[in-house]
Amino acid sequence: MKTFLIRLALATGCAAALTVSGCAYYPYPVATSAPASFDRSFGAAAGALRDQGLDISVEDRSSGTIVGRIGGAGTVTASVRQQADGSVRVQFDASGARDPGLIDRVSRSYDSRMGR
Repeated sequence: MKTFLIRLALATGCAAALTVSGCAYYPYPVATSAPASFDRSFGAAAGALRDQGLDISVEDRSSGTIVGRIGGAGTVTASVRQQADGSVRVQFDASGARDPGLIDRVSRSYDSRMGR
């Protein structure tokens, strides 16, 4: 009888410990998003062009312009502009590109470099 009571006490204690340990409180993570800086955006845009095999012919930080060429297959221009509200606007334009998916791949590469 004594052995039975000891086993019952141990089983009850283990069950209680498992029940309590199974309860956890995980608060929602606080999302903080700071606006992207001009320098980070400019670097990511230049890197995105390089990622897709474009040779950079113009990289003018003061005007926010990056021009990349891919052989004779066209040109992609990235324009990085600081907005009045402090945000940064990045625009990619392609001219003479024979590859219709090039601009989309550049944009996805930029998003990846920006952590999006």
